[in-house]
Amino acid sequence: MKKIGLLGGTFDPPHMGHLLIAEEVYQELGLDEVWFIPSNDPPHKTATNTKVNDRLEMTQLAIDSNPHFKINTIEIERSGTSYTFDTVKTLIDEFEDIQFYFIMGGDMVEYLPKWNRIDELVEMITFVGVKRKGHELSSPYPIQTIDIPVFEVSSTFIRERMMQGRSARYLLPQSVESYIKERGLYGPE
Repeated sequence: MKKIGLLGGTFDPPHMGHLLIAEEVYQELGLDEVWFIPSNDPPHKTATNTKVNDRLEMTQLAIDSNPHFKINTIEIERSGTSYTFDTVKTLIDEFEDIQFYFIMGGDMVEYLPKWNRIDELVEMITFVGVKRKGHELSSPYPIQTIDIPVFEVSSTFIRERMMQGRSARYLLPQSVESYIKERGLYGPE
């Protein structure tokens, strides 16, 4: 049975922290692949700053150099709010020979009790929590925890820097930074 990690997010923009998390969990759990799943309309965030096609293209650019990273567009193809339960149920029904692992940062672990249909979801998939500064990996739900090297960066931090006209070098893959500049995303106002 194949083992696939699922890393969801708005990826607005995708950054080195996303790639580090995916690679560390891939190595630690001996996964076959990690699928990046850009969300269409996440229930836990306000509207994204960037069009979905730009976020999808940036995510593809970010993962291009890693043969065990793939994109799955299930949440983009489905209209409406992107609930993890719906995504996981669809993937399990479609890929019966795959064991899925849902990868999330420590900040999301704290929100698990508020997730849509969480009691059913924990029966369907293994949750993998990676430590993030300022967040505990404690939850009433079963979480497999992974320690990763500390690299504190967020998409919000990167957007704010770029809006100020500051560099995001070494926070993003060069191809993503080039795309952002070419498209005028997050530029100074």
